[in-house]
Amino acid sequence: MKDTPINFQIVESKIKESGITRIGRASIRELVRLVNNIEIATGEKFIRMEMGVPGLQPSSIGIDAEIKALKNGVASVYPMIEGLDALKSETSRFLKLFLNIEVNEAGCIPTVGSMQGACASFMMTGRRDLVKNTTLFIDPGFPVQKQQHRVLNLPFKGFDVYEYRGAKLIDKLKSFLDQGNISALLYSNPNNPAWVCFTENELQIIARLAKEYDVIVIEDLAYFGMDFRKDYSKPGVPPYQPTIARYTDQYLLLISSSKAFSYAGQRISMMVISDALFTREFPALVPFFNSAKFGRAMIYGALYGLSAGTSHSAQYALAAMLKAANEGKFNFVESVSEYGRRAAEMKKLFTNNGFQIVYDRDMDEPIADGFYFTISYPGMTGEQLLEKLLYYGISAISLDITGSERSEGLRACVSQVNPSRFGVLDARLKKFYEHHPLNQ
Repeated sequence: MKDTPINFQIVESKIKESGITRIGRASIRELVRLVNNIEIATGEKFIRMEMGVPGLQPSSIGIDAEIKALKNGVASVYPMIEGLDALKSETSRFLKLFLNIEVNEAGCIPTVGSMQGACASFMMTGRRDLVKNTTLFIDPGFPVQKQQHRVLNLPFKGFDVYEYRGAKLIDKLKSFLDQGNISALLYSNPNNPAWVCFTENELQIIARLAKEYDVIVIEDLAYFGMDFRKDYSKPGVPPYQPTIARYTDQYLLLISSSKAFSYAGQRISMMVISDALFTREFPALVPFFNSAKFGRAMIYGALYGLSAGTSHSAQYALAAMLKAANEGKFNFVESVSEYGRRAAEMKKLFTNNGFQIVYDRDMDEPIADGFYFTISYPGMTGEQLLEKLLYYGISAISLDITGSERSEGLRACVSQVNPSRFGVLDARLKKFYEHHPLNQ
């Protein structure tokens, strides 16, 4: 097919030049580079859905606080590894007001994005016990977290949770936990990429089994408050963001500023360690981190070894945004609800042109509209669809790299698709549908 919206020969040549042997197995950043190269060569702008980059302006609250800190000279001063006192204090308040949990300020630690927080968590949980060294991923999930395990030479397992919701989750989890080597269990909630959200009952199931098998739960809250079916925006007022922390005392929370606060470029997030886990001792940690106490080993062993602290000025920015949210002066959920509106419209454009939503149900109700959704096209694998869409100026990632069992699907991120380009997206999808008609 030569009359595609993007020059066929150029796309074909750039794919060959990329060195990517299988498009469907390419990493997110490899696809970003490939699409950048195609855009440069053709002069055509893609509908970019491959990378979860915030598409909204950050709050001036954070920017102004960071500028003030820089003008006050913090750029020349090493930050404390434990974190800025004001940030730790506001994080502890935020946890109480938006999750209805209590965590000592000592366990609220800034990291260089949740990527660093996750990596440090894996370093600790994978070495806390000589037998328990494996992470169980409740998939689908963020593929880079598995890459971190490969870099650290730590084992991991996973399963696609979509067919094991509710009571079915019990036996599925036990089938892994019974093996005796699971140290930590990780999931994102809302889920990247399926956007399913665990119910309170499911969180209780996970917590009960984690306690029974002595498993640390790592809860990735990258999309905090972004299940827009409920309003989690009011401090100190239910409903609260669902969390495992209300049902177990052995947990780590990863709270990113990238999506909820649109502050991705400054690489600042908070790792939260429960009080009980922070003070717990694991003798197996000593050879690696010179301390048996989990919290101390995390701060002065793992995090010190990774970066010796987090951007000083960015900590002031996040502290200011959290303070404003805590005081009801900054409705961060309202700010990012735009993603839900975009998702609703984009789903219609895809389904009107023959596409299907892969993960279309969240238990007994339709999937929410949020930061991600998943698509497929009848008769094509995800890998085939991903490559073909490049010729139509549309980019996404394959579900194959997320731990999903749905090999026919792609993950679409809405954040970089401005509504002003919905007309372009519709035109390109119509052309795709014309070139790939479905059997009637």
